[in-house]
Amino acid sequence: MDDKLSFKLQTFEGPLDLLLHLIKKNKVSVYDIPIVEITNQYLEYLDKMEQFDLEISSEFLYMASELLYIKSKMLLPKHDEDEEDPRRDLADRLVEYEKIKKAKEKLEKMQYQGYLSFYKPPTLPEKENKPKRIEHIDIEKLTEAFMTVIEKTERKMPPPKEKFEGIVAHVTISVEDKTAYYLSRIKKGESVSFFKMFENVESRSEAVSAFLAILELMRSGVFEAYDKDGEIYIERTKIDINTEEIDNNYL
Repeated sequence: MDDKLSFKLQTFEGPLDLLLHLIKKNKVSVYDIPIVEITNQYLEYLDKMEQFDLEISSEFLYMASELLYIKSKMLLPKHDEDEEDPRRDLADRLVEYEKIKKAKEKLEKMQYQGYLSFYKPPTLPEKENKPKRIEHIDIEKLTEAFMTVIEKTERKMPPPKEKFEGIVAHVTISVEDKTAYYLSRIKKGESVSFFKMFENVESRSEAVSAFLAILELMRSGVFEAYDKDGEIYIERTKIDINTEEIDNNYL
């Protein structure tokens, strides 16, 4: 093997990095280092560093002395066949260093991969029995349910009042009346079926007032609507409301 190794003078992170480079250049095993050749090439690199007026750190000089010590031990005759190989400790350190170096190179590549990636924040699935809140865009569901109420109301309505004109006075129930009625009947945190809120309604006009009252209370946050097992429920929230606001805003 040629003692002279031609390579560009490059910087290394430390003496182990330089040794690993020399071992790969010579295509030898870490556990079977030709210590004489590698030591000579290592010292040759230090000489070139001096020629280029590069500062040689103490750790490079310490490794040079260690290599010379191992080299001297390798040249001495063995007195015991089971005597430990003086290169063993250095080989183990080189193997560990190579693992760390590969991990570092891999992490450096991964460091900038995130800049080219986009991700969606995680969304947790809802529990199976958790009520689904009706959003503003789903107000059609309430309207469809209300039309069902209107149909049922008309089926159970008595004959037109015109037939009893002069006998029975026409009764009008306003949105204000229905709002006050619901606020007095439904407690905070209580839920009532949407259809049950219309069970005492006796006319189309009363049904319309009731529906508008529900919508106004939902708009103010006093009521919330949600869908559970295919049925709509109205729940009264914890929000307080001034009864004077009913007179002024809920007409």
